[in-house]
Amino acid sequence: MVVVKRALLSCHDKTGLEVFAKGLVELGIELVASTGTAAFLQQHSLHAKTVEEFAGITEQLDGRVKTLHPRIHAGILARRNDPAHVLAVGKEGLIDLVIVNLYPFPACAERSEAGRQEASQKPDAVLGEVLEQIDIGGVALLRAAAKNFPHVAVVSDRTQYLDVLTTLKQGRGSLSEEFSRKLATRAFQLTSAYDQWITAYLAKTDQALLPELLIEQACTHQALRYGENPHQQGAWYVPLGPLGGLAKLVQLQGKELSYNNLLDLDAAVRCLADFDLPAPGSSGQAGRPTCVIIKHTSPCGVACAKTIQDAYQRAFACDPESAFGGVVGLNRPLDRQAASQMSETFLEVIVAPAIEPEARALFAKKPNVRLIELQALTDFSAREWRSVLGGWLIQEQDRTTRDESSLRVVTKRQPTEEERRDLAFAWRCAKPVKSNAIVLAKDEATVGIGQGQPSRVRAVRLAIQNAGPRNRGAVLASDGFFPFPDSVELAAQAGVTAIIQPGGSVKDREVIASADQAGLAMLFTGIRHFRH
Repeated sequence: MVVVKRALLSCHDKTGLEVFAKGLVELGIELVASTGTAAFLQQHSLHAKTVEEFAGITEQLDGRVKTLHPRIHAGILARRNDPAHVLAVGKEGLIDLVIVNLYPFPACAERSEAGRQEASQKPDAVLGEVLEQIDIGGVALLRAAAKNFPHVAVVSDRTQYLDVLTTLKQGRGSLSEEFSRKLATRAFQLTSAYDQWITAYLAKTDQALLPELLIEQACTHQALRYGENPHQQGAWYVPLGPLGGLAKLVQLQGKELSYNNLLDLDAAVRCLADFDLPAPGSSGQAGRPTCVIIKHTSPCGVACAKTIQDAYQRAFACDPESAFGGVVGLNRPLDRQAASQMSETFLEVIVAPAIEPEARALFAKKPNVRLIELQALTDFSAREWRSVLGGWLIQEQDRTTRDESSLRVVTKRQPTEEERRDLAFAWRCAKPVKSNAIVLAKDEATVGIGQGQPSRVRAVRLAIQNAGPRNRGAVLASDGFFPFPDSVELAAQAGVTAIIQPGGSVKDREVIASADQAGLAMLFTGIRHFRH
């Protein structure tokens, strides 16, 4: 147990500090504080010894050296179960709780706790001024307390105040070693991130991409039973700071989310994000009700309709076999009608901006189905990174789409209005599908999807096979260009009437000629959507 009798406070961000400190005093805990923090507490009628009074020292170098003193660090680092340590420091010199938050550094202004944003207001700060913002004493205090967590607790984030105070009250002034370990882990995460923020700034790395990877530090968000397979360990981490993306989800019922569930949820939300954006010419109105069904991280059905129930039915019809055990994503609230349809099939997860009460009551009879609410479908980072052996890859999110006005018709035949609508739909569907990706669609619903094939023509064959007779009158979207005319020839033979693709192949002329010969309309987007 960590028995707290004396606390050291040194906080740049003093938000909520007076309430926390008052709670400590009410527990009989003595306060020691740095000069500025002590003055703040005095303004709120809370007495605290200054560091100078406590350690019998004076500030040096205009405050640069204050808490960096053997008496302070000895009081923190002394092992309470070592009589020699306690004798050397004296009971009156022991510090049992350290509360520190670091003052701002420009490169981390928007990535850290409240109070650091002020540094971002000085983007043109000279190097000397920037160096003055590097916290030395605060980092040293955090690391010292975290190192000695079996005997000393450390608070590094003001969001911990309530939890720490509540736990102290329940423990009558003491904290469990397990609780102190968690606090220490968070402190080390913060100091590690702080060092990397400084490193990224001084190295003058590419501010467009690299610093976010370099400085991003994560904390455990949720323990997972295992990873992709039962013999693999797994965990869910999120960046320090405000939660975003899937971390904002609210699970209403069902078994805990698995590693694979989260990957499929990621794929579903990525797909829905494009359909939740305003459609071209819609005067800012959100897209139509849309449903996507994900299996093994790739769509096996996507559809738009007037109602979310119809959208689900049409998405399901694309590939009912693959939809079994899938993850369903909706860009509208799940109502009773749609829930009734979904309850007829085994589904792992359903995610929607909201789950209406009647739908929740219906699925209460299937307690293993995971019901997830995620209100902001487009709230995710502008960057994404993936691990490779020995390192990471980082890139911007693929959020680029093409509306009708920017498409280029390259064939003799112009697409009809219905074909243009379906081509725009199919193009959005192709983006989240694993490359090589081919999507066949009709009436704003997928009818066949070919994905994850090493050969594009093989992906076309797979999509055609999956669609069967629904190929007739369908349109085709390809995430990459056609290297040869063979894919176009296969599509024409199956009854496809129009194609949308990036263009850019050395064989474009032959591909276009093949489309003209078959009477197909073909559009070039000028943009590729590979997804590996």
